[in-house]
Amino acid sequence: MTEFDGMSLTPFERAFVAHLVADWLFQNNWMAQHKHKLPHPAAWVHGAIHGLCLWWALDWRAGVVLGLVHMLIDTRIPLGWWMRTFKDSAEVPEARSIAVWADQVLHIATIAIWIGFFS
Repeated sequence: MTEFDGMSLTPFERAFVAHLVADWLFQNNWMAQHKHKLPHPAAWVHGAIHGLCLWWALDWRAGVVLGLVHMLIDTRIPLGWWMRTFKDSAEVPEARSIAVWADQVLHIATIAIWIGFFS
């Protein structure tokens, strides 16, 4: 655990906060519009921001691996498959909300899996 002014945070809590900061505070419209295309610089900038935040929260290995995994999730390929085949919700009116929340769950689950295996 790390101390922040008397407050102890677990590795998961640090990584969760780092993810929220990187995905919601440090992501601008340019990144949000283009991060789903891996060749686009926005995907790499967004992934690097995640990598740096998770490096701070956990360690450099987590930053590198989870930053790259974050980029792959943001291609929308895993999420699109899940929404079409498993969830069967790609065409419902709530599809955008479902996609946003499912995306966040995938990101947070990968962080939890990393911590479970490597922390």
